Amino acid sequence: MAELQPISAALEALLADVSLVGTESVPLEAAAGRVLAEAVTAQLDVPPFDNSAMDGYALRASDAGKWLPISQRIAAGSPAAPLAEGSCARIFTGGEIPPGADCVVMQERVEVADNQALMPTDIPSGDNIRLQGRDVRRGQPLLAAGERLEAAALGHLAGQGVTVVSVRRRPRVALLSTGDEIIDPGTPLKPGQLYNSNRPMLKRLLETFGAEVVQLVSVPDDFDQTVALLTNAAADADVVVSTGGVSVGEEDHVKAALESLGQLDMWKLAIRPGKPLALGRLPREDGSEARFVGLPGNPVSGFVGAWLFLRPLMGALLGCSALNALPTLTASANFTTQTGPRQHYMRVALRFSEAGIIADAFEDQNSGVLSSCISVDALAVIDPHQQVEKDTLVRCLWLQR
Repeated sequence: MAELQPISAALEALLADVSLVGTESVPLEAAAGRVLAEAVTAQLDVPPFDNSAMDGYALRASDAGKWLPISQRIAAGSPAAPLAEGSCARIFTGGEIPPGADCVVMQERVEVADNQALMPTDIPSGDNIRLQGRDVRRGQPLLAAGERLEAAALGHLAGQGVTVVSVRRRPRVALLSTGDEIIDPGTPLKPGQLYNSNRPMLKRLLETFGAEVVQLVSVPDDFDQTVALLTNAAADADVVVSTGGVSVGEEDHVKAALESLGQLDMWKLAIRPGKPLALGRLPREDGSEARFVGLPGNPVSGFVGAWLFLRPLMGALLGCSALNALPTLTASANFTTQTGPRQHYMRVALRFSEAGIIADAFEDQNSGVLSSCISVDALAVIDPHQQVEKDTLVRCLWLQR
């Protein structure tokens, strides 16, 4: 029997010699979730001028405690004239600070009568002014290559007037489902058949990880057809992902087909769930390779395997370090368990309390119980041959979607 391989060795094999995917330019409004291909340097100060943080009155701090004539009105988006000596300016949030003023007093603190304003006595210079360049200075790094463009990063780029951005193209993935017993929803079930729950689940996870699924293929339990479909998938995709067909059954043809076409890097891992997971490479006619990840057919094994292997693989292809490893939390176990020779990844829900983080394990940890993955927050990592009692501190991988 082949020795079970540790997760660390599998990840090393999976990520060895991974090349970044190419780049493309997309409109900023279409760049949400994409990965920045090139570093961006700020071309503008943000804010571009000193402006008021609130509705009020702009003045010189030295004029505190005085009645001052209101010499101008400054709305946001309007230019400000220099402030006349011994006067104040009515100003609104975002309005340009007039040359000569050095503070803003909120309107609630000011008494107004006959176009005159009585200022309070305690006004520090610089109060309620957002200085030019407080957020960003022209010439400073704005965003690094590899940044995933979520809400704040998109706003950062828009604040520089950016309309088009260079991003990594999405890794192309072919998703193959094996087994004569697996059919698509919409077809009446015959005895011995199951609906394909892996396909929509993995497609959504891959898209969440930044990939584009370019093929959805059903693979029959036939060696020659498996070889042909793997060959076609490799020609069209950066990564070929299969579900099922990698165990030791007589109808499990994927592993043998992979070995006949390319290279098997790793098979059988010391992991629960997901022991019969295969990693390898498929050659293309131009001499390049497509990565292959063969996930077990049990849906929970596919779910866990996607988070542990497909997510960092997409991160390596995209040059996005945020996808390389899942965030780790330490939680107090609200369960007991005893592991065998494999590292166990238990589905848990997390509760945050004043006493700390509590991990509640789903009662049925069988690899076929997909319902446990709907509300899962994290995977509690339990090392081989470990006894976990209630309140034991356990390491949890937070499944950030």
